[in-house]
Amino acid sequence: MRSLPDTVATVEKLQLTVGDLTFDAVAAGPADGRLVLLLHGFPQTSWSWRYVMPALADAGFRAVAPDQRGYSPGARPEGVEAYRMPHLLGDVLGMLDALGADRADVVGHDWGAAVAWQLATRRPDRVRTLTAVSVPHPLAFVEALRTDADQRQRSQYMKDFQVEGAAEEALLHGEDGLRTLFGPIPDPQPYLDLMAQPGVLTKCLNWYRAQQLADIEGIGSTTVPTLHVWSDGDAALGRFGAEATAAYVDAPYRFEVLPGVSHWIADEAPDQLTRWLLEHLAAFRD
Repeated sequence: MRSLPDTVATVEKLQLTVGDLTFDAVAAGPADGRLVLLLHGFPQTSWSWRYVMPALADAGFRAVAPDQRGYSPGARPEGVEAYRMPHLLGDVLGMLDALGADRADVVGHDWGAAVAWQLATRRPDRVRTLTAVSVPHPLAFVEALRTDADQRQRSQYMKDFQVEGAAEEALLHGEDGLRTLFGPIPDPQPYLDLMAQPGVLTKCLNWYRAQQLADIEGIGSTTVPTLHVWSDGDAALGRFGAEATAAYVDAPYRFEVLPGVSHWIADEAPDQLTRWLLEHLAAFRD
């Protein structure tokens, strides 16, 4: 198991108030450093960025990683509708306001990447650069679902997640549950502990249950500098969408592939991810 960097001791705990919700977050780096907002996916938390944040802090950035809607104890509204994409997007805009930031470099993995794509495309005025880990541009993903049989097969789990009760039981107690899903990544226990808390897994699965085709209405090409990192060992996301994404970025674009790495890139290959991220941030300072 990778040992945590010494500088992890400098991580601070924050609470970000957005409307009537309160999001737990961790931060590292100088308070006046350039803001890098790190958005986790399902079924992870800000813990997924534990290897990335110290390097960002050492480079002088202000790295902030929130626990998103459904994951933070103070941000767990009831009902599927509360997890629609407009609410998820509004959360991140509210976090930027709470942090006093006009703009940020936004990094997202899995669902965090889906929200980051929406933010960068719909509100480019708030995003200096985008780094999307694993997940392709929304229109590239829809194209993959419509035309690529491999991606449709990989995405079958999303239909399974729609079945309330059965999905929770399978993930918590089935032989192909969360522990198997995480595979060999280092120390998934914090994620497992959170998902085992009463009601939490249902709220996190609501991200899937709330998605609609309306989420991509009016979305176009992304116009901020973008780094897209994909791993060819990803069981959920295939090559078609990853490679199709270039057609949907109308800005400087960099695509990197991690061979033999699973979906859990920030846990499994944080050194290479961080190296590319720091290069990307250095290339776009304004």
